Amino acid sequence: MVKTVFAALLITACAIGATAQAQSTSSGGANTLGKIKAAKTINIAYSADSLPFSFDGPDKAPLGFSIELCKRVVAQIGRAVGEPDLAIKWIAGSVSERLQMVASGRADLDCANSSQTQSRLAHVDFSNLIFIDGGGLLVKSGSPVNQVSDLSGKKVAVIKGTTTATRLADALRLRLVNAGLVPVNDGASALAMLEAGTVDAVASDKVKLVGLAIQAKEPAKLALVAEDFSIEPYAFALPRNDSALRLEVNKALTQVYVSGDIEVIFAQWLGKLGRPTGLLSAMYLLNSIPE
Repeated sequence: MVKTVFAALLITACAIGATAQAQSTSSGGANTLGKIKAAKTINIAYSADSLPFSFDGPDKAPLGFSIELCKRVVAQIGRAVGEPDLAIKWIAGSVSERLQMVASGRADLDCANSSQTQSRLAHVDFSNLIFIDGGGLLVKSGSPVNQVSDLSGKKVAVIKGTTTATRLADALRLRLVNAGLVPVNDGASALAMLEAGTVDAVASDKVKLVGLAIQAKEPAKLALVAEDFSIEPYAFALPRNDSALRLEVNKALTQVYVSGDIEVIFAQWLGKLGRPTGLLSAMYLLNSIPE
């Protein structure tokens, strides 16, 4: 699957490989690796309700695409600090809470579906990309809403503190569409409002919307609007000014991407959505850092 695209894009990657250069270990900045080694524990922020990326399983243990990647990262960090059996403390939170945990030092990294943005880079750093998604709308089947322009006079549930909230508001303003944005705390609340008819649509990243639809009482009565109103580049949030930690995280991601393990992880958590797009496959190749 992804391997075939890797081979086809290899020459291109060599030509522009400078876009994915390795970070060198610095004597300055944060020392998260030292803290992890001393505690023999790594603190990881995650989302409890962002299926299929990061969510609580039946026994409340974190599961998902991002969690599988994160476990590979933890193994690499354990090797780097000489503690192969690091304990993991999982801390659930919303995107704004997770980023605050990383910025404050409560969490060593965020493993979920957080988009890298310039405004967030003012407070945290990010790993290389782990996924690319787009902002979309979930509606009831037969809804007259087929694009953002159809939202005039409609109510849209959107999770507070997300890039979706900002980007949908921008899209509505640019298109002169007068819609009411209804802030909610989580996806489950938004889905409940859509099913009850309190709102006309739910806005979020498209893969998350698919995950919400799967959890609906009657999934067949919901539909995903085809239009994207934003691009969402996912990455793991890290403490600022800690190039040593970022290097180990990116080493782990590179190994997953170039070994073909990304195919297995993708198939497990996202395979029902189809094959990776050419853009996504190229992203994995271009975010692999050579030795």
